[in-house]
Amino acid sequence: MASEEASLRALESLMTEFFHSCTTNQRKREIEELLNNFAQQIGAWRFCLYFLSNTHNEYVMMYSLTVFENLINKMWMGVASEDKVEIRTCLPKLLLSEHKVLPYFIRNKLCKVIVDIGRQDWPMFYHDFFSSTLQLIQSPSTCALGLILLKTTSEELACPREDLSVARKDELRKLLLQQVPTVLGLLSGILETIWEKHSVTAATPPPSPTSADGDNLNNLLQGPYYSKLLSQPVPLLDGESEHLCSLALECLAHLFSWIPLSTSITPSLLATIFHFARLGCDVRGGRGKSKSGGGLSLNGSTCLADGDASLEQARLGVLAMTCINELMSKNCVPLDFEEYLLRMFQQTFFLLQKLTRDNNAHTVKSRLEDVDDSYMEKFTDFLRLFVSVHLRRIESNAQFPVVQFLELLFKYTFHQPTHEGYFSCLDIWTIFLDYLTTKIKSRLADRDTVLNRYRDALVLLLREVLNRIQFRYNQAQLEELDDETLDDDQQTEWQRYLRQSLEVVAKVMELLPSHAFSTLFPVLQENLEVYLGLRQFIVTSGSARRLNITAENDCRRLHCSLRDLSSLLQAVGRLAEYFIGDVFGVRFNDAFTVVDRLVEVTCYASQVSLYDLETAVPSVLKPDLIDVHAQSLAALQAYSHWLAQFYSEVQRQSQARFLSLVTTAMDSIAPIISSKVPEKLLLSACHLLVSIATTVRPVFLVTLPAVQNIFNLITDTSARRLPPEARVLVCRALNNTLLLPWPNLPEGEQQWTTRSSNHASLLSALTRDYRLLRGNASLQHRRMGPEDMKTLVQQTLQVLKDIVESISGESTKSRQICYQSLQESVQVSLVLFPVFIHQPDVTDEMLTFFLTLLQGLRVQMGVPFTEQIIQTFLNMFTREQLAESIHHEGSAGCRVVEKFLKILQVVVQEPGQAFKPFLPSIISLCMEQVYPIVAERPSPDVKAELFELLYQVLHHNWRYFFKSSVLASVQRAASEEPMENEAQFIAIMQAFGQSFLQPDIHIFRQNLSYLESLNGKQKLYHKKLFRTSMLFHFINVLLQVLVHRSHDLLQDEIALAVYNMASVDFDGFYSAFLPEFLSSCHGVDSNQRTVLGRNFKMDQDLPSFTQSVHRLVNDLRYYRLCNSSLPPGTVKL
Repeated sequence: MASEEASLRALESLMTEFFHSCTTNQRKREIEELLNNFAQQIGAWRFCLYFLSNTHNEYVMMYSLTVFENLINKMWMGVASEDKVEIRTCLPKLLLSEHKVLPYFIRNKLCKVIVDIGRQDWPMFYHDFFSSTLQLIQSPSTCALGLILLKTTSEELACPREDLSVARKDELRKLLLQQVPTVLGLLSGILETIWEKHSVTAATPPPSPTSADGDNLNNLLQGPYYSKLLSQPVPLLDGESEHLCSLALECLAHLFSWIPLSTSITPSLLATIFHFARLGCDVRGGRGKSKSGGGLSLNGSTCLADGDASLEQARLGVLAMTCINELMSKNCVPLDFEEYLLRMFQQTFFLLQKLTRDNNAHTVKSRLEDVDDSYMEKFTDFLRLFVSVHLRRIESNAQFPVVQFLELLFKYTFHQPTHEGYFSCLDIWTIFLDYLTTKIKSRLADRDTVLNRYRDALVLLLREVLNRIQFRYNQAQLEELDDETLDDDQQTEWQRYLRQSLEVVAKVMELLPSHAFSTLFPVLQENLEVYLGLRQFIVTSGSARRLNITAENDCRRLHCSLRDLSSLLQAVGRLAEYFIGDVFGVRFNDAFTVVDRLVEVTCYASQVSLYDLETAVPSVLKPDLIDVHAQSLAALQAYSHWLAQFYSEVQRQSQARFLSLVTTAMDSIAPIISSKVPEKLLLSACHLLVSIATTVRPVFLVTLPAVQNIFNLITDTSARRLPPEARVLVCRALNNTLLLPWPNLPEGEQQWTTRSSNHASLLSALTRDYRLLRGNASLQHRRMGPEDMKTLVQQTLQVLKDIVESISGESTKSRQICYQSLQESVQVSLVLFPVFIHQPDVTDEMLTFFLTLLQGLRVQMGVPFTEQIIQTFLNMFTREQLAESIHHEGSAGCRVVEKFLKILQVVVQEPGQAFKPFLPSIISLCMEQVYPIVAERPSPDVKAELFELLYQVLHHNWRYFFKSSVLASVQRAASEEPMENEAQFIAIMQAFGQSFLQPDIHIFRQNLSYLESLNGKQKLYHKKLFRTSMLFHFINVLLQVLVHRSHDLLQDEIALAVYNMASVDFDGFYSAFLPEFLSSCHGVDSNQRTVLGRNFKMDQDLPSFTQSVHRLVNDLRYYRLCNSSLPPGTVKL
């Protein structure tokens, strides 16, 4: 090597060149290779030690530290002991002498390197590693450095990466746990000392007993001591003190993330953390705006009392809340820690009271606006943790006033300065309401006592949430919400706001039904009066109809009223479930009032055609009018289950009121089912029609003139077609009207003959053009044009598929009638299939239809015709056709093959012998035609369906491979178990095994679960063929997957599968497989193999076995990592 000085100059020159903007990528690669080669040389660390001591170039320093990091973490085992001593001595000396002048990122990296040495050598070879860190913390001049080392130690030693053996990881955790009381004591001392040094307690008068907070504080906290202590003014800290406190709090936050709750966390430490938590809620120009001048602390040092100081103090508050939340997130609380928890809650709710206190200088909202965003986020996290994890634990404690807490939470929620903050608080209320509902259901005896305790809070919550969704009370905030951009859940910000609010309303309704209804319905009535009164403002001139409201203020008020009406209609719809079931009779009058009003509103809107009016502000009012009309139909649809229960209750009595409701509802729907109506409104009407036909099923529905008109519209080929989605829905409703059994009527009164005839006529009209394609598809092709013909096929099949789906779970009679009406169309589809085989989008639609048919009407179709369908498909899907379809990844072609495989899944699941003759050809198609095409492709397309089909073949046709009955297998030894079609079984198992070598995690998870399922149901792993020739191959593959960490998300599932396989023959696993597996492991020596084998305990219970598996995997990776980095010729002891 060249001299150290020359090497340093050369390295500085290279680093400067590397990071220069003019350097080419090619030159950068050359420099990178040069640096890597230099780092790999034995003794390179000596040069790096010289570089660190003699350079000011930050790039050189970082490179040198990276060389040390690589040496310590990967090559330490091969470093000579005297060199290790030198490194352990020199690096801490360097840190101690230079830490004040080094750039912070270099200093932190050097700390990390020293901690890495401790991770390898403490306490055996580096006995003063931890004690020297503690000494640094206790010296004022090096306290900050010691805290950085301590935090790094906690990060690197308590939660180490995989480059340590399991034994060493366990040892480090035990060593650290022994130090925890000392460390917590030191950190507590630092924070207490700084706080007391800067406090002004002597000059502070006690809080006035007449102040607004006096009573609450004394109730909330144990006596006046805490209220006095926590009411002291917040001290102003100087810059150095703030820095030390932030480092100490960061250390505590990380320590709390892994140490168990214990008495080491003393009351004085908790009290100190809460002192610092106050810094976040002390309003002093938060959010970066300074509101205070300069100042001096009592010790005479200058205070950072400008905007930066406020931000720094707020940051300390955030760090303190992070510490508190780390403790709060632990669900397992030792009995002796519960008192500490209570104290924590009391202290935190002092902070909550401080945040929500209203005085002359600040309203609550402006106070919260001044608080740092991060602090608010942490505080809300605390409240969520308290309610979700600890409320059940603390609620019954007389020293904790839960109702007062809810009052504070209420103020905190409804004065949130941001929408996200409000959403988060609504989540907390939802958690609380769920908790309360569960508690009441489990304690029915004192239900009223529990409910009365919280009644006032629930009443306030309901009223305020309802006010918050109304423009009348909250226009400024609601207008800020985005109602156009969709989020990941496919909803806008406004929709999310409304949905979360309505969930809270619904949960309160479940607890206080009468009160919730009496609160909501009058507000709805008020807005409905405005809506119903619009009729008088409609002016007609010629064919145009106009809404004569033009003044800007009137238009704005109408807009707000319509938006509120839309929200309230959704609220009323959301509450529908609380009027049915056991409470139907008790709440009948309220529900009837709602439904009657909704029917009236929908009928009025349809008669007046409000959606069709010209308005002064068409871009605003027209969408509003359409939305209200659509929401009134949707709200009525929500009550379809109530209508169904009403129908079943009144069938024995007078039906006049029910008849009137349904007739009027249908009269309101029929005029809107038209291609001229806006689609949003049209679809709402269609969904309501489907619900009445499917859920309510009145006998008289088909006789109503409105329904007759809809029949005529849908079957009239000359009329303009509805949009595809609406057409499918209307056809489903008409189909269900004719086919679904009427409730509460015996079979003899169902009028099946008439309904069958009507259904045949309906289907005949719907498929007239489609059936004409039979036999002369090419002629029709010329007459209609290819695109029109394709559209006709796709739209007809969409309607037919939906009809089959809607009755697939119904009575045999319904399905028989349906298939009779469909029969000709099904045969036409089979004839057309070969015509469209090269058009994947049409083939996809056809196969979807046939799949639905097989799933829903298999029995009605009969075996011969089903066989004809399957044979047609098997003939059409040749290897060439399959290859053509699969060739384009993610294409319609892949979807076609997937649908075909789904159809075969239905066939192989069929019990009985009818379709068993197809099994050989289905397995052959899978293994000889589809599998070779998809096996080596990285894309998961088709694979999931293929393996599901293979699983279903095995699961439902086990005796195709293993003939013996259960009795025979009990009587006969496993070795004599007869087997058939062995070659096909082996091929399927090999395909499963091969899939575990592929990168796709979804296929891996699916196939692993299939094997486990087959073992659970059919004892797959116990079968002689699997046990003798496959078992250990599968275990080997799964262990290799764990070692390579290619599917880390599935670690637990893989370990469980390995256990289930090994448990078939534990003796063989321990005596034969494990030694063979270890001997085949490359990258480890014989001694390491022995250690790995010895550490794998010969346990036969699941927890111990999986622990041994994870230990084996971890230590094998660790040994390989060490060995791969050792210099050649290293002797390992």
